[in-house]
Amino acid sequence: MKVLIVEDDKDLSLAISDYLEMHGAECDFAYDGKMGVELSINNPFDCIILDLMLPKIHGFDVCKTLRDQGCLTPILMLTACDTDEEQLMGFAAGLDDYVTKPCHMSLLWARLQALHRRNNPILASFIVGDLSIFPKEHRAMRADTELKLTPTGWKILEFLARNSPQVVTKTQLEEHIWPHEDIETGTLNVHLHQLRKVVDKPFPATLIHTHVGVGLSLREATT
Repeated sequence: MKVLIVEDDKDLSLAISDYLEMHGAECDFAYDGKMGVELSINNPFDCIILDLMLPKIHGFDVCKTLRDQGCLTPILMLTACDTDEEQLMGFAAGLDDYVTKPCHMSLLWARLQALHRRNNPILASFIVGDLSIFPKEHRAMRADTELKLTPTGWKILEFLARNSPQVVTKTQLEEHIWPHEDIETGTLNVHLHQLRKVVDKPFPATLIHTHVGVGLSLREATT
């Protein structure tokens, strides 16, 4: 299990990582909310341990930002703030679980394992028509053909697959792929054109659909 610990108390972060790594987890660290958002968006983690009172970006805002940008990684908040109101605010922001400090490391590990099983199972594939996407292997196949995707094309396709068959706006795609970056107008369209040439052009049915004025979706064509 790959775990991101977003906690400004470095001694506590190290204590948590020592225990988790003793049980086979791999840990990375962010010491403020801004770093937590950047690492979460740009790296594949199985779970995120998130403190509430963080420098730069508050814990609830970190959570909401990640959810708004399409990050589905399970988030466990570890904090001394334990009122009902604060917990409800956390769940409204997109938290998956809530543990108050201090807590036994064995309980924290058990909650992380439960989150991992429930929210981030080992997923064989996303299936859309004759398209199969294998997130853990970073592979995609259509019919019997393995698709050769650019890194950006992969990010677009996986994001569409995770939201399929729902429509995703271009703004959501841009924020997912290039968080906190100013990109030139038309950049996304260039990558979408390249992606369609690989995913759709060689095959009889279109799977990547444009919804004018709304966004894009990955779904089987309807008759």
